[in-house]
Amino acid sequence: MTANDIDAPLILAVAPNGARKTQADHPAIPITPDELAAEAARCREAGAAMIHLHVRDADNKHSLDADAYAAATAAIRREVGDGIVIQMTTEAVGIYAPAEQMAAVRAVRPEAASMAVRELCPDEDSLPAFAEFLAWMAGERIMAQYILYAPEDVALFTDLQTRGVIPGGRPFLLYVLGRYTPGQKSVPEDLLPFMVEADRLDADWAICAFGARESACALTAAALGGHVRVGFENNFLMADGSVASDNAALAGQVASGAKLLGRTLAGADEARAYLGRP
Repeated sequence: MTANDIDAPLILAVAPNGARKTQADHPAIPITPDELAAEAARCREAGAAMIHLHVRDADNKHSLDADAYAAATAAIRREVGDGIVIQMTTEAVGIYAPAEQMAAVRAVRPEAASMAVRELCPDEDSLPAFAEFLAWMAGERIMAQYILYAPEDVALFTDLQTRGVIPGGRPFLLYVLGRYTPGQKSVPEDLLPFMVEADRLDADWAICAFGARESACALTAAALGGHVRVGFENNFLMADGSVASDNAALAGQVASGAKLLGRTLAGADEARAYLGRP
């Protein structure tokens, strides 16, 4: 993998809620459209250029419902205009099949969407539908981010790219350092196997991590020319082990550290231009 230019602006994304956590876990978890809009504004002020958005159904369960996404997106746009990139998730959470995940993106038509390669392309039979879906996304100019949970996912992605399943251009990857399990704690060294596996892969990349070392992992990635995603989806803890007051506190912590590394922060328009969407 060709390392990103460390002089390029750092794209700081925030994942404020995720698919599973509720306000019983932390009272500042944003759930409703208005809560998500207010959190987006706070995170933008803290330096974030992107919000990784999950929505819930009437029972506060994970949902890929197009109407719920429309309501959340409209609320965020009322609050911050185009001042933040809105990225929808396609996460299955044991509820959705690949066809349903792809149909959700077609229905929502977001400006950006993230997808776990192993979820949407679990076997050879799934290749034609996945390739057609990615070609449609490229035609619609929807910014795709490919989630890779382990170094072997990098090998899978490279194979799919070689076979033409992944559209041309420089892809945007997300390396997940660790797993979503109780007590999960990521460390910066978790990034190394991804970097080794991706040595010859030309891609933009970001990381997300779990636990109080989230910021340390993020700044390690930033120092190596990558981008970062932080937030309550994966972590409630500040670097000193205290509980963060909100997502903006986690974003601000990374933003401050990035400046010490000489990385300026991308605004939403810079992020759009860097990732290939006007």
